Amino acid sequence: MESMGLRFPSVLSSFAVLAPLVFACGCGHSQAASPGAAAPKQAATENEVIRFVKNPEPAPAFALRDLDGKPLSLADAKGKIVLLNFWATWCGPCRAEIPDLVDLQKRYADKLEIIALATEEDDADQVRRFVLHSGINYRVAMAPDDVAREYGGVAALPTSFVIDREGRIVQKHIGLNDPTLYERELRAMLGLEVDAKIEYFEDNGQIFLKNAERATELPGVDFSSLTARQKSAALHRMNSSGCNCGCALTLAQCRINDSACRISLALAQRMVAEISGKRMKAPSPDAPNSQAAKPDDSPQN
Repeated sequence: MESMGLRFPSVLSSFAVLAPLVFACGCGHSQAASPGAAAPKQAATENEVIRFVKNPEPAPAFALRDLDGKPLSLADAKGKIVLLNFWATWCGPCRAEIPDLVDLQKRYADKLEIIALATEEDDADQVRRFVLHSGINYRVAMAPDDVAREYGGVAALPTSFVIDREGRIVQKHIGLNDPTLYERELRAMLGLEVDAKIEYFEDNGQIFLKNAERATELPGVDFSSLTARQKSAALHRMNSSGCNCGCALTLAQCRINDSACRISLALAQRMVAEISGKRMKAPSPDAPNSQAAKPDDSPQN
């Protein structure tokens, strides 16, 4: 099922590259459940793969009140797998996945805790009416800006974090996904039979942007003209230089967080060209400001 994601007006959509994740739109760790648990049985198919972070980090804690005024925190769900879903009532893909989330919560009520955080919403009463009308059977709270920032910034909706029974983020999904994806991941973490191959990947910024400094590749950036030493220097510069698109991220983080950003792409291409010794052609005055610069292969004096 092809993914769809809804982008905020001020921020472009996130990426799904580096390690080949099962992002839709648009986490040695033996399994995503608790250490020592039996490895999940696998009836792997050739085409289905689910991936978890190899060394998952703790999910940022929060203490909120749900729409009923009751305390809500990740600690309340300790021992269960948590699907933390950032969503909005005005987001079409978010609304489309609600029936599947309702069904998943119903069938795995004793093992799964879905927590939905309403994002970019001002009217809690409106959200409450929507929740009642939609028959949502999982807990919902308003998402303060600081919570979204703690989770690396939520650039597109829906964005969901899969959290294991020890409170660690093992996967992140952006956009509207195949409804069976979450169930396959849930079953794998519970040690149940799953019709997919299980793989693990290092978090190079896909989950926590702070880990972008580990990345050896960046979306859309061609390092093939550089030596290994030059590439290392380029990655260092991209992790220490800020992007000027307004994202307040490093250049590397912006490429990871928003592979569609033409500004960060142009800056990254320019850095690669400078390090390789190639001159960049200046964009035509009539070209859009966001157009990426291109290497000039003409002989240099």
